[in-house]
Amino acid sequence: MPDTSVITNSSRDTSADLVILGGGSGGYACALRAAQLGLTVVLVEKDKLGGTCLHRGCIPTKALLQAAEVADTARHSLQFGVKTALDGIDMAGVNKYKDGVVAKMFKGLQGLVSSRGIDYVEGTGRFVAPNAVDVDGQRYTGRHVVLATGSYARTLPGLEIGGRFITSDQALNLDYVPDRVVVLGGGVIGVEFASVWRSFGAEVTVVEALPRLVPAEDDFCSKQLERAFRRRGIMFKTAARVTGATQSESGVTVSLESGEQLEADLLLVAVGRGPNTAEAGYSEAGVRMERGFVLTDDRLHTNLAGVYALGDIVPGFQLAHRGFAQGIFLAEEIAGRKPSTIDEDGIPRVTYCEPQVASVGLTEAQARQRYGEVETITYDLAGNGKSVILQTRGAIKLVRATNGPVVGVHMVGDRVGELVGEAQLIVNWEAYPDDVAALVHAHPTQNEALGEAHLALAGKPLHAHG
Repeated sequence: MPDTSVITNSSRDTSADLVILGGGSGGYACALRAAQLGLTVVLVEKDKLGGTCLHRGCIPTKALLQAAEVADTARHSLQFGVKTALDGIDMAGVNKYKDGVVAKMFKGLQGLVSSRGIDYVEGTGRFVAPNAVDVDGQRYTGRHVVLATGSYARTLPGLEIGGRFITSDQALNLDYVPDRVVVLGGGVIGVEFASVWRSFGAEVTVVEALPRLVPAEDDFCSKQLERAFRRRGIMFKTAARVTGATQSESGVTVSLESGEQLEADLLLVAVGRGPNTAEAGYSEAGVRMERGFVLTDDRLHTNLAGVYALGDIVPGFQLAHRGFAQGIFLAEEIAGRKPSTIDEDGIPRVTYCEPQVASVGLTEAQARQRYGEVETITYDLAGNGKSVILQTRGAIKLVRATNGPVVGVHMVGDRVGELVGEAQLIVNWEAYPDDVAALVHAHPTQNEALGEAHLALAGKPLHAHG
């Protein structure tokens, strides 16, 4: 029986104030906010409402990571004086839990879209004119069009996905725990899956072509994570290039430029995500493009009047919350609200491996390039009571322009993703160390570590040397 909670392929008037091509985080946020502002909206999605983030990305991946944390807690419970035993990983049960989380979020989102009077259209949309999108032969016109078709899991030339060569799409639905895995790519996706599989008991080797893991982060974060991965028994090879890979019925062989060969059950290709624009008709309709990405100004306008773009198809961080914020921004822009532009440097980033990596603002290298002279300080979580209780290791690094505001916060440790909210306020409001040092942080919390780090940067360290 078809789901009737969302209106699909409406036979009503197909013209609207706004047509949105893509129902992922950015597209549906734009639709909801635009409807809230009184605009008529057509929202087109070829797959499922919620897009990659909800169905093949953020939500299911973090559900797996939560299951992995439970496995680690059971495995190491004796250090807390609690006797438990980890009998194994029931992947059917893990997937049931994961799918249940996704289903609950999906149902809620469907209800939201339906309740706002949005004309939701299921089908493959193609941008055919500055004011029109074609969906399976039906044309939908709007005074404004937002392009929001998201991204796909990339691979490398000559490395065809299939069988034992998988991307995150297939990894999310495995019904077994592999004994050995090679992960090609040490960025966010690669280290998160490496973390999950290691917690589930697999032997994992990460291969990264650049000199360090999570290369987009501050060098401090990479060193902290690499140290933690060594303790966990996750192997990694940096500055290592893959020259080829083969698969058989029993496994895969990955060849490195050094001549070394790695044997495993699976090869996870996690080399990033590409913009989903090839079949969408953008360039044919005159949209200015570069390497498959849609080019916009800082207000997300394309070169075509009345046409905008957001999310993973626009150069910049490929983050669901970036697209979500851009969706809200564009709805208000189109409604004439003149919202403030989004500062890309102020967007928080979290990698949910164990330990977590969280950051906002500039790395030390970026800050030096922009400001010349900078000051930094690193506060070890060993001085934070809550972190000691949690038995986590890690640190917080602050970067400030000399005699100026804090321009970067970089954190590694268990649950530090929950600290990035305060960190983003510090960076986005251009706080000085003394401003944050004066705030009272509840005890015992990990938030105290942010306060202590700012005390140290303000020249009055307490639970820190300096």
